[in-house]
Amino acid sequence: MVVSPSCSCSVMGALILGCLLLQSSNSNAQLRPDFYFRTCPRVFDIIGKIIVRELGSDPRITASLLRLHFHDCFVNGCDASILLDNSTSFRTEKDARPNANSARGFNVIDRMKTQIERACPRTVSCADILTIASQVSVLLSGGPSWSVPLGRRDNLQAFFDRANKLPSPFFTLDELKQSFSIVGLNRTSDLVALSGGHTFGRAQCKFVTPRLYNFNNTNGPDPSLDTTYLAQLRALCPENRDGTVLANFDPVTPNSFDNQYYTNLRNGRGLIQSDQELFSTPQADTIPLVKQYSRNRSVFFKAFAEAMIRMGDLKPLTGNQGEIRLNCRVVNSRRSVENENDGVVSSI
Repeated sequence: MVVSPSCSCSVMGALILGCLLLQSSNSNAQLRPDFYFRTCPRVFDIIGKIIVRELGSDPRITASLLRLHFHDCFVNGCDASILLDNSTSFRTEKDARPNANSARGFNVIDRMKTQIERACPRTVSCADILTIASQVSVLLSGGPSWSVPLGRRDNLQAFFDRANKLPSPFFTLDELKQSFSIVGLNRTSDLVALSGGHTFGRAQCKFVTPRLYNFNNTNGPDPSLDTTYLAQLRALCPENRDGTVLANFDPVTPNSFDNQYYTNLRNGRGLIQSDQELFSTPQADTIPLVKQYSRNRSVFFKAFAEAMIRMGDLKPLTGNQGEIRLNCRVVNSRRSVENENDGVVSSI
């Protein structure tokens, strides 16, 4: 069930934080769920309230925030590099092909950071804000709760070239496995469970139309597509028309985090090629997991939570590495860093 914007967010935040702190974590020893327990105890509550408020006008926001976290972690670890704007030192990851005119939710992260800075100055990293926001987004959309290991710090640069190598919606299963393995996610369950993040949210038609009209240069559709679904998608995404039109990843429960995604794959109704590859690749070791997750939501939720924790542990900056950005879009100014070292509150 998706949480209504009218819910009591203070109660929700307390429940989230209390639940998460009671759970065990197998994370990097330097990250721990209670990292902000004393220094910023309201961090979950602040983030939750903002997401709930945003859901009132934007039902896509929870899926968008989860996607931002994926695209951050898969580039150089979960270091908030995706949030940086262009500078004289680097090109923003926002301009990379997988993110340009596609990644969204940056303004919502900005609002979270502003409120958290007021409550807990120079304490919570943008990387942790994005990590928490993704977990709360899943929970508010009907998905599982999990212990969120915290204590990351923010990178001082962005990685445009690496962002261009994010997993593509046109990848084959072998290409997907390779891209996951490169970042350190070697388990088949990681690939299949994290792909389940497409159980909610939208994709632009330009990522779908090749399957509908000229799959692998055959001048025909992807044969794995259900014919009824093919007709529906062609009506929504005509050939050589507006590629920015949005299609639901899950046409059955588009805004809910559930296991319908896997049932869709079994029925030939995966929206993008890389999703359907999990089930339609002959004799793939991903097929049994797709079947299992489609039959048992609890098993999927557990696998997803475990995979999210592993993804969140990819090359975290901790201790004195990186910094705590005061504005998630820019690296701290030299004066801000000096003031931080002096224990003086400062802002950009």
